[in-house]
Amino acid sequence: MNLIERYLVYVRDIRRYSARTAELYSEALQRFAAYVSGQSGEFCDEELLQALNRSEIRSYEVSLMNSRPPMQPKTVNLHLSVLSGFCRFLIKEGYMTSNPVRLVPRPKVEKRLPEFYRDEAMEEYFKHTSHVADERSLDAFVMCPEGDSAKKAYEDRLARLIISMLYSLGIRRSELIGLDVGSVDFGRNIVKVHGKGDKTREIPLILSLSEEILLYLKAVEALCGGNRSLTDPLLVTYGGRRLYPTYVDRTVKSELGDKEGITGRRSPHVLRHSLATTLLDKGSDLNSIKELLGHSSLAATQVYTHNSIARLKDIYKRAHPRAKNGGKHGD
Repeated sequence: MNLIERYLVYVRDIRRYSARTAELYSEALQRFAAYVSGQSGEFCDEELLQALNRSEIRSYEVSLMNSRPPMQPKTVNLHLSVLSGFCRFLIKEGYMTSNPVRLVPRPKVEKRLPEFYRDEAMEEYFKHTSHVADERSLDAFVMCPEGDSAKKAYEDRLARLIISMLYSLGIRRSELIGLDVGSVDFGRNIVKVHGKGDKTREIPLILSLSEEILLYLKAVEALCGGNRSLTDPLLVTYGGRRLYPTYVDRTVKSELGDKEGITGRRSPHVLRHSLATTLLDKGSDLNSIKELLGHSSLAATQVYTHNSIARLKDIYKRAHPRAKNGGKHGD
């Protein structure tokens, strides 16, 4: 097992990084190894260790930025971060004495405000789709859970619930997919979410979402037959499979694609941003939002303050009597 393989085992089994993160690390390290080996495509640990110096890493960074198509600064930074983590591992294992990546200047990344959807637009969506989540449509589905019309009725109910949970709980796509039946505690009105870093957090469950989940579970029981265990997936496709990333992405784009007032990128993460921005606008403190979102540090949560300030400036310009005319003529 070479050093890269040992490091990937470490991040997967010891650090407990997600499968997707481990995959990204593997791709980044294999790309660096390919750069080191040149035309041969083969490398040994000694070559790799020799290449981990400031000059070689700087040259590698330039090659990434000059690739075709050019790699974005954010992605270049990701590759350098992976290399930095690899070097820290090698120091820990006694193969290196210092981290050369720390001496390499990083490309500047343009900071963008997190996108979010307005409260009014989301409320309009829930109002427009309320009929697919009510008991009347559930009764019709339970009576006949098979056929094209039943499939559409189930998928419409599931689609709305996906939007409801992402927006109301502020969870990540992977966290939504990973929820089991036992993740929802209806007695305590909380959802137990298994997040990044193998950490579990509890998120309050509002009454309307609790009722919607209960009605959905009745639909799943009619579809799958009989009661389901606590370890069964909470959300499943019409075919009974646990949801997968593409399904969730496609659902969000389809549900929000033509809705008035919802602009910009349609993605699960924007729904997460929307909840954070709304809570901050309503006066919630940053620490509470940090715990809700499962951020490891407050710095990750503070980015939402920029959204609120930008929104406040917009309101100020539209509402303040002096801002309307730029404060001219002493008005």
